[in-house]
Amino acid sequence: MSKKKDTPRPLPDTLGLPPTGADSHAHLDSEGLFERLPEVMERARNAGLATIGQVFLSPSAYYEHRDAFAAHPGVFFMLGIHPCDGQECTGAVLKAMRDAFAGDDRLRAVGEIGLDFFWEDCPHFIQEEAFRVQLALAKERDLPVVIHSRDAARDSLRVLEAEGFAGRPVLWHCFSGDAVEHLDRFLANGWHISIPGPVTYPANHDLREAVKRIPADRLMIETDCPYLSPVPWRGKPNETAFAAFTAEAVARERGEDPAELWTRCGDTTRRFFGVTPPGLKTTP
Repeated sequence: MSKKKDTPRPLPDTLGLPPTGADSHAHLDSEGLFERLPEVMERARNAGLATIGQVFLSPSAYYEHRDAFAAHPGVFFMLGIHPCDGQECTGAVLKAMRDAFAGDDRLRAVGEIGLDFFWEDCPHFIQEEAFRVQLALAKERDLPVVIHSRDAARDSLRVLEAEGFAGRPVLWHCFSGDAVEHLDRFLANGWHISIPGPVTYPANHDLREAVKRIPADRLMIETDCPYLSPVPWRGKPNETAFAAFTAEAVARERGEDPAELWTRCGDTTRRFFGVTPPGLKTTP
């Protein structure tokens, strides 16, 4: 009995998007992507990506992998301790983070940081303390923050507002789940929203409705690769080129031209993080 072959899946370059897009959140140092970095980056370029936000989840990961991106000037960096690793946010680690931010202009934000009540890897009170001290670091360095919040939107809001981050540059990464009901409050605080691949999943009606309400200048696109692959690559490892499919789905929901949304979200990402890839002008 022969095995059923996978139906061929379209490649992102078939969408024909211009070379102006941005993936605001990627984990290119992850196993399965880092070993194939040259080909992953080539597919990203072919898909129309000019800018990629690479997230390092510890100073050691940053120092181990940063040099691999020297040949990719469109990649900028973020550094933060994930809430599930909150117990690792020690004084020594915070010093290493401070040193890294002081010495590398490619580090543009503190993140991803926040609260995660879905997993039980770290007690909530330790997560919150790690969150608060990293918010203090962001204030100290006058940097944006990128928020990870899973099943913890209400508490993440409480901490951000208590620490004075209403009106400061905050990006709510991987907007979905219980965060959707708080969209109006995020927007009132002046924060930005990044939309991941699950917006393409048929069951995510609430997320698609919320996407229509986000102001054009607060909206970004992300992959969170190697996780959360959009349709038509759902079920396979994600990579940064697949941001194109997410952008197409978001444009469809908003009744916009995909190429225009792609460029605008790319420009919003670049403005938020204060980056401009060589040869690319950000629209005002």
